[in-house]
Amino acid sequence: MVDLTTNYLGLALKNPFVASSSPLTNKPETALKLEEAGVSALVMPSLFEEQIIHESLRLDRDYTRGAESFAEALSYLPEIGQYSIGPEKYLNNLSAVKRAVGIPVLGSLNGVSTGGWVDYAQRIEQAGADALELNLYDICTDPDMSGQELEDRHVTLVRDVRARVSIPVAIKLSPFYTALPNVARRMTEAGADGLVLFNRFYQPDFDLEALEVLPNLVLSNSNELRLPLRWIAILYGKIRADFGLTSGLHSAEDLIKAVMAGASATMVASELLMHGFGRVTEILNDVQEWMETHEYVSIEQMKGSMSHHAVGDPSAFERANYMRVLSSY
Repeated sequence: MVDLTTNYLGLALKNPFVASSSPLTNKPETALKLEEAGVSALVMPSLFEEQIIHESLRLDRDYTRGAESFAEALSYLPEIGQYSIGPEKYLNNLSAVKRAVGIPVLGSLNGVSTGGWVDYAQRIEQAGADALELNLYDICTDPDMSGQELEDRHVTLVRDVRARVSIPVAIKLSPFYTALPNVARRMTEAGADGLVLFNRFYQPDFDLEALEVLPNLVLSNSNELRLPLRWIAILYGKIRADFGLTSGLHSAEDLIKAVMAGASATMVASELLMHGFGRVTEILNDVQEWMETHEYVSIEQMKGSMSHHAVGDPSAFERANYMRVLSSY
């Protein structure tokens, strides 16, 4: 019998399969079904900075006025929908999910600025979260803001959150930093225990009849795995942090690739939303069968075996591969 256990953020997990933030992780009854299907941990949907701002500014009166101070955070998302819930309800819901399951539960904060809202990191810990995922979803629309300023703001945010909690903290990053390895190192120096790659930016669409900007949710596919796969493979062994891979994981092959790149945890949402709880068991069974066939005894044995520093041709992750791909068509 192969050993599927892994360690992520100091948490001992029975396997790398983590249910990522989705409506399925938001209710005690569905969270319990995920646990029964075999997931090793789950990430709660995010508590958004906007929701906290709305609470403190009395939503109706100050929503528009607050946009001057938090331009990107308040103006990009059209409005808080039914999927989002207020801060107090979020904390109560987190506690209810934690009581319903026996696996680790990760709370999630989605924000871009420092300020009083970081107090909620501590309140998420008090609500029972085993760890915290800080989801940096930032759309910079200001031509006067430099990349350095944006990175500094994010690092300060991580440091402020780290100062408020004693539970492990993972940072969910976007791929759109100029020098991602340097940002990753700065995040860990600010106190991050893990890095989750990558945040998916949900692109808006246009309604040509109503002339309105519409939110547009498109679930992932396996092709999206390549971007986080590449960067985890590059960063593994260079950055002192655990890695979680999210975006594009839909099969046992995807999970195995993620582990071989260096991921300790693999985050899955779209596959579960499309095909149900049973996919957890199917994927884990397929992973075990593949490992037995290829004579791997544990997840730890596989971890990082295809990373940048482990493969025979590291240039496959670099610019040389770009030229080879273009010339191979």
